[in-house]
Amino acid sequence: MTMKNIIISEKQLEKLTNRVKNSLTENQEEGSYMAKQQLFTIATLAHKMWEEMEDGEQLEDWMETKIAQSEQSIISVVKTFMYDEVSSKSSSDGMGKLSFDDLIIGK
Repeated sequence: MTMKNIIISEKQLEKLTNRVKNSLTENQEEGSYMAKQQLFTIATLAHKMWEEMEDGEQLEDWMETKIAQSEQSIISVVKTFMYDEVSSKSSSDGMGKLSFDDLIIGK
């Protein structure tokens, strides 16, 4: 399978994202469906940008700042989510001494 560059307009991207959001909403009646949709959008766009960037390509300072802030925000949310998941199971798994800072993400 070969990858080709696909160029779409912002309007087309918005339509595609809305279609995905609508399909996710139809399949999910409760829970954090908005968060799940947003995570899908973030992951999709981040992966697309990662694919398009050349090694050593320089971004504008404001772009690098926003990416760094986003990374820290996502790490904070994921660590909390994972800690909550693990701590709810910890009493039965013998992991009672696990702390929030024990979770390592991305590095």
